[in-house]
Amino acid sequence: MSVPAFILMMSYVGFGALARESGFSLTQAAFSTAVIWALPSQVVLAGALAAGTSLGLVALAVALASVRMTPMVAAWVPVVRGPKSTRFSLVLMSQFVAITAWIVTMNRMPTIPREGRGAFFMGFASSLTVCNTLVTMLSFIVAGELSDSWRAALLFLTPIYFLTSLTAAAKLPSDRFALLFGLIFGPLIYMTGIQLDLLLSGLLAGTLAFFVDKQIKKRAAHE
Repeated sequence: MSVPAFILMMSYVGFGALARESGFSLTQAAFSTAVIWALPSQVVLAGALAAGTSLGLVALAVALASVRMTPMVAAWVPVVRGPKSTRFSLVLMSQFVAITAWIVTMNRMPTIPREGRGAFFMGFASSLTVCNTLVTMLSFIVAGELSDSWRAALLFLTPIYFLTSLTAAAKLPSDRFALLFGLIFGPLIYMTGIQLDLLLSGLLAGTLAFFVDKQIKKRAAHE
């Protein structure tokens, strides 16, 4: 039990409603949570399919949205690896690496004996996956019984989760710049009607934040 896990479950209440509004079936909504297991990628999937984007572009967008997991896995492997870990077991466990599971377990695993870290990670991460698959299904069903106003309220739980979690995790100046620019570019690009607006706004915001932060560091070094 943890606050991040609870907040994540509340965000999947929003995704269940979003999946229903995007034309998913109950099985498709549950399958996306169980297999993709990355809420940003699932939101990209739902938004792109609802916009009528081709399946090839949808697959590319979901893959690009999940690339951010690569450095997380690279940092996670040396910490979770135990004396009996195999490459196959690490590959299987890496499927469950996501923001909440990564943050919570990376904070706690250094205090756990190395031979028990894999079991701890899988216990926590698989519990999150199973619980949120059930939450997705429940919210999908309940959303069909609610009024339009309540369904809209459920949808807003997902962006609220992203905004609060990203704000709390933004420790570096580059993180804060990326968040700020994303809040600016997101609505502007959406209003243009360009497809994959979420992906484009993230790409532009992150790139601009990188260069702004780099210039600030250069000036500070010369002063």
